[in-house]
Amino acid sequence: MGFLADSLSRIKPSATIMLTQMARELKAKGKDVISLSVGEPDFDTPDNIKEAAIAAIRRGETKYSPVPGIPELREAVSQKFKRENGLDYKPSQVIVGTGGKHVIFNALMATLNPGDEVICVAPYWVSYPEMVALCGGTPVIVSATQAHDFRLQPEDLERVITPRTKWIILNSPSNPSGAAYSRAELKALTDVLMRHPQVWVLSDDIYEHLTYGDFEFVTAAQVEPGLYDRTLTMNGVSKTYAMTGWRIGYAGAPERLIKAMDLIQGQQTSGTSTISQWAAVEALSGPQDCIPRFKTAFQRRRDLAVSMLNQATGLKCPTPEGAFYVYPSCAGLIGKKTPGGKVIATDEDFVMELLATEGVATVHGSSFGLGPNFRVSYATSDEKLEEACRRIQRFAASLT
Repeated sequence: MGFLADSLSRIKPSATIMLTQMARELKAKGKDVISLSVGEPDFDTPDNIKEAAIAAIRRGETKYSPVPGIPELREAVSQKFKRENGLDYKPSQVIVGTGGKHVIFNALMATLNPGDEVICVAPYWVSYPEMVALCGGTPVIVSATQAHDFRLQPEDLERVITPRTKWIILNSPSNPSGAAYSRAELKALTDVLMRHPQVWVLSDDIYEHLTYGDFEFVTAAQVEPGLYDRTLTMNGVSKTYAMTGWRIGYAGAPERLIKAMDLIQGQQTSGTSTISQWAAVEALSGPQDCIPRFKTAFQRRRDLAVSMLNQATGLKCPTPEGAFYVYPSCAGLIGKKTPGGKVIATDEDFVMELLATEGVATVHGSSFGLGPNFRVSYATSDEKLEEACRRIQRFAASLT
């Protein structure tokens, strides 16, 4: 009998965490490294949110919180869903977790049995299929290719649904591609789902407010009210309000699912940090002026990255609608050699050689289920981003 759980054999380490850690280690050794591997805004949390947390500490709001969240935050989330998404979730239909990942994991843990299938759209966030597997389910991968701007097509969704399908995870705007679904595109997918009443929708809306130009964000239950009773609408404060370290995610869903997630969380982590929850109340209910400021900076950086990467030899970089990632193809460089004679056989080879040679950390597309691409996070300063793109251009030009 082995000591470690058999379930660990079903999952892989997070590639984004691995590449970010490699960059940190190289930097600690004195190498000039620019990390474009982590999905974390470089902005500071707005002052009004920090002050709300400080005020909560001074009021003595430092005790355990109710497992599903303090009433004030559940009410604020309820109001947010109504105000911004046209969704009626009562506070009893809301749960707060220690980050969005925690919320997603608890939803899967509460619902999956062996043999249950969960559709993950590639390119996908690296944690989706791993969490499905860890919770005993079977991830079913369906590709949304660059030919369709990384958006799932209705006929491809129809093709992978089986009687065992329990969930589909939809992430718009997407990590890693930045692709987002218009109302019409999302409606075409929800029309398919309406024909399959056993399939629930896990709508990961964490990048909701990071869309650019005239793009209008919509979420699944908003587009198709018929899916309301089988949708979990997940969001959080980390990306929109630059609150990654505060660890607050939340979701709205039918009460029976929220109660099941509450049961699991009660035996797992209990309530989330009370101080962070009071900060999140202010984030959702207070001034929203940080959002356009962040969006303006991110759109400028997106345009810079797309322009410079499309000028690099062998790279093709689409312009995404949202998030803070671009997902260029390096297909034109596969099979090329570095000046030292190493063959770039895969997108992982490209990423590793780029880090070793030029000190630029990105993440290989194969870890997101679709290559040969690589993910670039432009959630960094304009100066660092421009320098990193210059290094990527230089590295690509050096391959023969």
